[in-house]
Amino acid sequence: MKVTILQTDISWGNTTLNQFSVESIIEKLPQTDMYVLPEMWSTGFAIVPSAIAEDEEESLRHGSLAWMKKMAEKTDAAICGSLAVRLNDGTYANRMYFIYPNGKTNSYSKRHLFSPGGEDRSYKAGKERCIVKFRGVRFLLQICYDLRFPVWSRNQGDYDAIIYVANWPAPRHDVWTTLLRARALENQCYVIGVNRTGDDEACTYKGGSVIITPYGKIAAQCNDNIEDSATGEIDMVMLDKFRVSFPVHNDRDLFILNP
Repeated sequence: MKVTILQTDISWGNTTLNQFSVESIIEKLPQTDMYVLPEMWSTGFAIVPSAIAEDEEESLRHGSLAWMKKMAEKTDAAICGSLAVRLNDGTYANRMYFIYPNGKTNSYSKRHLFSPGGEDRSYKAGKERCIVKFRGVRFLLQICYDLRFPVWSRNQGDYDAIIYVANWPAPRHDVWTTLLRARALENQCYVIGVNRTGDDEACTYKGGSVIITPYGKIAAQCNDNIEDSATGEIDMVMLDKFRVSFPVHNDRDLFILNP
């Protein structure tokens, strides 16, 4: 399976411009199986979502979710990334959407909200992990700060790759790169990490978007500090052989998550 990571410079609060920008990038790329966008790719990250969040139902009709569905169908590829959305009960969620080419949609609400920045005061935390299966590969969906909490992403034999989408600031770039590799090694899986680049009012973002193999090696990566894309291969034959020849998962600790 081919996965294309899109490291974008997000225009603050401008969903139309961000959709146009991403579509322009995709149109220049060769065929792939999946596109992965950063966290809050259509607006930029906002601690206070009321000014920029899309109503989820409206977004499905003619907003960023409708655009994602259109692009998935047009390219015959899955597309995923997170959005700030207002839910039916009036609360807000940092929600990651996985859109299949046929329009089917799965979603995951960020579990670990960034309390040092106040994200927990404005958004509703998710309570359930989300694993999606697409073209023979099982993907665990995760968002940004979730990366710091390995219990939440521990492989229980139920996935083959983790997708992390993020707005991860440049001063903590080394943490991003270190933890992505650690998650691949400890879970014996592929890790797909997609971060934005550019600046907003609060932070500068370096990028560091990458696809890492179960051996901790880089399969594909974007150049830092610029908009860029890269495509890597998820090789399930290799992964299955690795897990059989070196079955560390048989010795894993068994536990039940109580979020």
